[in-house]
Amino acid sequence: MHRRQMLHLILASAALTLPLGAAASVIRNARVWQANNKVRLVLDLSGPVQYKTFTLTAPDRLIIDVAGSQLSGNFAHLSLAGTPIKAIRSGAYGHGDTRVVLDLKEPLQLSSFLLGPQGSEGHRLVLDLSSATRPAAQVVAAQMPVPQPQPPSAAAAGHLKRDIIVVVDPGHGGKDPGAVGSKGEREKDVVLSIAQLLARRLKREKGYTVHLVRNDDFYVPLRKRVEFAHQRNADMFISVHADAAPRLTASGASVFALSENGATSATARLMAQRENGVDLLGAASLLNLKDKDPMLAGVILDMSMNATIAASLQLGSTMLDSLSGITTLHQKRVEQAGFAVLKSPDVPSILVETGFISNSEDSRRLVTARHQQAVADGLFVGLNRFFEKNPPLNSYMAWAQEQKREAQA
Repeated sequence: MHRRQMLHLILASAALTLPLGAAASVIRNARVWQANNKVRLVLDLSGPVQYKTFTLTAPDRLIIDVAGSQLSGNFAHLSLAGTPIKAIRSGAYGHGDTRVVLDLKEPLQLSSFLLGPQGSEGHRLVLDLSSATRPAAQVVAAQMPVPQPQPPSAAAAGHLKRDIIVVVDPGHGGKDPGAVGSKGEREKDVVLSIAQLLARRLKREKGYTVHLVRNDDFYVPLRKRVEFAHQRNADMFISVHADAAPRLTASGASVFALSENGATSATARLMAQRENGVDLLGAASLLNLKDKDPMLAGVILDMSMNATIAASLQLGSTMLDSLSGITTLHQKRVEQAGFAVLKSPDVPSILVETGFISNSEDSRRLVTARHQQAVADGLFVGLNRFFEKNPPLNSYMAWAQEQKREAQA
């Protein structure tokens, strides 16, 4: 069963609501949803927090340390029947912190993120736990090269040190050249080179598996690009571009995440319209919600999209910090728009504009091997920093960090 499919969402929780304490932030409510091979635990908070997670084995446990917080109540009333969680314990830890311990029946993968206030919801810490079993990759489109199966490593076979899976998408290709510079520079050629360099860098780093959506000059529809990431059970999706801007003076790199509520700028809206064209994507189809009650399907999709966008924004911010030391930035914040290629409901996804090929200075640099390598290295540093802060449960990176903590203890 694909670990990202969310089926039969069941509300199986009880509130832990008690009056707020004097701590800076209070964990004032907890909720649990179970979805076949996925469990979501949401901690409702009185304000923003900082947290860290790590895992322990023999027995399997997940530890969540929430800094500067106090728990109001306990987890005794949460229904954990049928979930891979044996029990949830909590207590004061350190100086004014709270430690939450999840006793697990088996090794699980973790995806965690913070959500700010939205509508009637306040601050939340979201923890998604899913089966460590990862399905084999599948062929997604006849026009794409058929990926050659790779024998699993000994670590992956144990499901305790799995690779982080990154899908890199060089934009455009084939009949779609993308933007074209004043001297005939083609976006599809520039971004393919950068994507290939990034893939080579990832392949040299222990703990990563990388897949290129295209490794040659052929066209892939936007829908198939997102399906490609899902078929490979990606932990991250990066689409690489070098677009044109209405103003020839516009220059610098940008990072975009999906928005469901309109674009954050006129440039972001224009970029999305240009990239989307007529090849639009229905995100709901990727979660297999056709046979679900319409209201329930809407809840599942909204939850998944909101969580994925939050993680994508965090990833994009880290990526911008990394690129700022390599090239100028067109925007110092992550922009958002309705890019079809980013509409994966459960894979953190960003679109990186490495520069504007319509700008003469950007274009001159983008076609040089030295700058392409620098950009690829910057992208690697950004994504690696993101996963150092958010290592997936049972990944090699999570295991390596645990070893460091034990050595320092």
